[in-house]
Amino acid sequence: MNHPQVIRLWHGFWQIADPKIWIASTIPMTVGGAIAYAHLGTFHWSWFLLGCAAIYMLEIGKNAINEYIDYLSGVDTFVTPDKRTPFSGGKKTIIDGKLTLQENLVIGIITVALGCLLGLIIVFAREFNILWIGLAGVFFALFYSLPPLKLAYRGLGELVVGFTFGPLITSGTYLVQAHTISFEVVLASVPLGFLIANVLWINQYPDYEADFKGGKMNGVVRMGKEKAVNIYALLFGLAYLFLLILALFSFNIFWLLPLVSLPLAYRAIIVARRYYDDIPRLTEANAKTIQIYQLTGLTMAAGALLPLLFS
Repeated sequence: MNHPQVIRLWHGFWQIADPKIWIASTIPMTVGGAIAYAHLGTFHWSWFLLGCAAIYMLEIGKNAINEYIDYLSGVDTFVTPDKRTPFSGGKKTIIDGKLTLQENLVIGIITVALGCLLGLIIVFAREFNILWIGLAGVFFALFYSLPPLKLAYRGLGELVVGFTFGPLITSGTYLVQAHTISFEVVLASVPLGFLIANVLWINQYPDYEADFKGGKMNGVVRMGKEKAVNIYALLFGLAYLFLLILALFSFNIFWLLPLVSLPLAYRAIIVARRYYDDIPRLTEANAKTIQIYQLTGLTMAAGALLPLLFS
């Protein structure tokens, strides 16, 4: 393999890996780890970091497999240049000539296998019961796009993403640290699940026409752009509602810290209602939805730890 080919593969790999979106899984891991430390008073960094590596590998694998399927279905080829934004779906490695169809598949297989290997180390050396959460994660990573299930093509992608990046990762991180799962950590994972599902929801707007043409019947395609804004607003509302429930259940007022993002959510909803069919202007809502998810994760981690200062 010559030098230009190596450079192309390296650039293609980083485009499909897209490390900046690892924040999606880092947030629930941080919240789960913070709650574990608040409950236990100890924290095992080695197991936390190994868990991060396993999940990142599965994320890369899911991205590569999704890229492979989206190209075969025509979804990626149907996206017009005016609809491409930093928030639209897919990594476009094949369209951009960074990776071939077969190279995406090989990267997907290798990274999923590495994620499984790292997960099995945690299973047999630290906490066996993480096996069941890990199996669920691998299942969703594979069949998010792969036939026969093709969950993202059947309107279940939002549910899969919300459940994976909410309850699965948050509770799994806590389990590795504490060898058990508490009701508080499960409850804390729910707002994160709603918010990350909302990131996916609003990011489906730029690809609406391409997804419809390629048969990717996600929630926005099924409902239509205008009606889907109501679900966008509802997901924000449910996230904030569960934060209130969490604060009442745990008698911890610091769980209300994420409510500082309410003005951002209000503005994002207004933008989505006005510009759901104007993709360049809609990008403000895309960006704010990601910011709300990040801000919520950081303030939830703080909310879990701050009571230690007053105990």
